[in-house]
Amino acid sequence: MAPPPAAARSVVVIGGGFVGRCCAWLLSRRGHEVQLIDGGQPAGVRGGSEAALGLLMADVYRRRSGRGWRLRQHSLALLEQWQGLLAAAGQPVELRRGLLLLAHDGDDWQRQQALVCRSGASGPPLELRTASALEGLEPALPRGALGGIWSPRDGQLDPSRWGEALECDGRAHGLNLQHEPVEHLEPAPGPSGRWRIRMAGGAQLSADKIVVAAGLGSAPLLETLGIELPLEPVLGQALELELAASTPELWPGSLVWRGINLVPRPQRRLWIGATLEPGESASPDALTNLANLQGDAPTWLRQASTVRQWQGLRVRPVGQPAPVLIEPRPGLLVSTGHYRNGILLAPASAAWVAEQIEA
Repeated sequence: MAPPPAAARSVVVIGGGFVGRCCAWLLSRRGHEVQLIDGGQPAGVRGGSEAALGLLMADVYRRRSGRGWRLRQHSLALLEQWQGLLAAAGQPVELRRGLLLLAHDGDDWQRQQALVCRSGASGPPLELRTASALEGLEPALPRGALGGIWSPRDGQLDPSRWGEALECDGRAHGLNLQHEPVEHLEPAPGPSGRWRIRMAGGAQLSADKIVVAAGLGSAPLLETLGIELPLEPVLGQALELELAASTPELWPGSLVWRGINLVPRPQRRLWIGATLEPGESASPDALTNLANLQGDAPTWLRQASTVRQWQGLRVRPVGQPAPVLIEPRPGLLVSTGHYRNGILLAPASAAWVAEQIEA
């Protein structure tokens, strides 16, 4: 981690999801005076971080250059660094390495072969797995897999555990957490360049900088300043399954099949999830297709029992690439729109926020 800045700032981070926690933790670690405001979600609605499975897909990204590639590679390096810092602070967290991205048709298989050919020259190496090489895996893979890419550096983390560790260590470095919705933002009067935040309960806060990382709540907050940021909700669904006693031990890494993520968990459990549907209403048919892997689930998966199911809203930018990292007004930073691989992209987003504040 870079040395602390010469001049500490007072910063309010709005949004208690994974992105907001990463921003608040990093800024507090770097010596800034940070207040994290978690306004929560409406009754019965989970935010994107609460429904995320924590897949880390950096090296299997199809583009090997550009903004998305740089953000993913930066984030993966930061996660390794942060894991060491948290462990040294008595907050151990896990990075589960290994991800198998399966090909479900001929075109997908050709794209995977081309990606592996490019990987050695333009980034971390990936390993191709033919269908015959995958046949011996236990338990059986989804029906119809033509092969896949094994990525040894990609993998998964538990967003809830990481979020708890970031908050706890942040508090040790002066981070304050407040649970109350924000109602209004405005520049403070005069030449100070500071900002004022009005809370739903009527209290007011003042800060040098504001970071808006509130997911779907970002757009309404910015509208109070006359700033339009088109965002739309995308709903993800997830299941936790308990496997039958006869099921062999699950694979060592996570698995992706036709956009559906399968994450082995302790005690014979398995998470299955995907970002499936536009809008805010969950479809029972989509959940059934998720559980059945769109009709390709092997027998052992069909025999598993559901422990729990949940859903959450992610936010997708309209008309611009994700994530949105902008400074629309001096001292007002926006970090939102992390609708795919948002957990992975959070550390690089936090690093961007820190750079702008300390510039």
